[in-house]
Amino acid sequence: MYFDIAMPLTLFFVTLLSVFLNEKTDRKLKSVLEERKFALRDAILLLAAMAAMVSLIAFIPQMAIMTIFLFSYSTLLFIFTYLFSNKRWYVATLMPALFVFLYLFFNKTPIWSNYLINLYGVIFAILITLYLGSLFTWKTSLVFAVLLTIMDAILVFTGTMGSAATATISLNLPVLITVQTLPAVVLDGKIVYMRLGLGDLFFAGLLAIQTFKTYGRNFAILSVIAMATSFFIFEAVLLTYGPIAFPGTLMIICGWLPLALWKRLKH
Repeated sequence: MYFDIAMPLTLFFVTLLSVFLNEKTDRKLKSVLEERKFALRDAILLLAAMAAMVSLIAFIPQMAIMTIFLFSYSTLLFIFTYLFSNKRWYVATLMPALFVFLYLFFNKTPIWSNYLINLYGVIFAILITLYLGSLFTWKTSLVFAVLLTIMDAILVFTGTMGSAATATISLNLPVLITVQTLPAVVLDGKIVYMRLGLGDLFFAGLLAIQTFKTYGRNFAILSVIAMATSFFIFEAVLLTYGPIAFPGTLMIICGWLPLALWKRLKH
């Protein structure tokens, strides 16, 4: 039986950090967004946009893909730096400028491939979670989570997600987190590295933040432990019986959903 603790621990700590940072940023983001919340229609539209982007990305020229991602990431960095630097635009421009500079000049070097790409992956996963997490309610989160899991499974098992991932990975864009298995799993003479997309980290963070808002910090931490444990079990099965592409959202929600249902029924 093969198993790995590196990726489940990464999922655990990144998700937990999103929950704790949400306490610090939620009020500021709400004031900027004027207390706006996603209606069910908005959540479904977001889901449709995500599905369309994943489906079409394999057909988009690489230069266009790079431009879209660099612009999106830079905008996200600017927004958060601007908000939390007392709205000093000249300070806010430094973070996206640094990111673009590092990517353009170092994306083919070991320092980017081994360190910076994962660092920025974690940063963007957390920022996306904090921004969109402030727009969701408990009800829309539940519907969104179920539909996203179904959509993710369809895209993964049809190979669409794999094609999109290949198109972005080849550009060394920070669209996923890559960690070496711990303890090291060796298959066919090579150490196995596990990958998890930023969308999966956002998914776990969204569930944890909404759990925190609805049931408090302690139960939110318990839900993060449950998600990481479920991910660990699924990953161990996949490593032992054959590494294949498998929807991370399904691995995560299988840990969170039973706990959330139990809490709901108890109340």
